[in-house]
Amino acid sequence: MTEMLARSWRLLAMRGVITIVFGVLALTWPALTLLAFAALFAAYTLLIGAVMVVGALKGRTSNEDWWLPLMVGLASLGAGAIAIIHPDLTALVLLFVIGANAMITGVLDIATAIGLRKTIRNEKLLILNGIASIAFGVLVFLFPTAGALTLGWLIGVFAMLSGILLLAFAFRLRAKIRGATSVEKNRRTMRDRRVSVFQP
Repeated sequence: MTEMLARSWRLLAMRGVITIVFGVLALTWPALTLLAFAALFAAYTLLIGAVMVVGALKGRTSNEDWWLPLMVGLASLGAGAIAIIHPDLTALVLLFVIGANAMITGVLDIATAIGLRKTIRNEKLLILNGIASIAFGVLVFLFPTAGALTLGWLIGVFAMLSGILLLAFAFRLRAKIRGATSVEKNRRTMRDRRVSVFQP
C-alpha cells in the first residue's frame, strides 16, 4: 500500500505543479495569439500525458487501479497531439478540445478518488477537482463564443484552482505515507523489544 500511495502522491504533485505553471502562463499572457496558445496548451498536455503514462506503467505491479492515471495520460497526450498535428485549428475547435480533455480527466479523477478510498479517507479534494474539471468543460461547451480574453482568464483560473487542489491532495497522501511508515517502524521496534526480552 505504501508503495502505491508513494507513486500516487508523486504523480499528483507533478501534475499539480505543471497545471499551476500552465495557469500562471495563461493568466500572464491572456492576449496570446491562437497559434501561441495552441502551442502552450500542447506543451502542457504532452508533459502531463508523459508524466502520467510513465508513472502509471511503473506502478502497474503495485497498484490495481494503475490504468486510471494511464487513461488520464493518454487523454492528455491525445489532446496535445491534436493541437500539434493541426496548428491551424480554429479557436472554437481548440476550445472544444480543451473542454473535452477537462471533462474526460475530471471523470477519471473522480474514479481515481473512489479507488483510493480503499486506502485513504478525505479523498474529497480529488473528487472536487474532478467536479471542477467537468464543470469547466461544460462551461466551455455552453459558452464557446465568449470573448477570447474572457476564455483566457477562465482557463488560467481553472488551471490554477485545479493545480492547487491536486497539490493539496498529493500532500495529504504524503502525510498518510509518513503516518503509515512511522506506525510500521513502531511495530517493528516493539516486536524487536519483545524478542530481546524473551531471548535467553
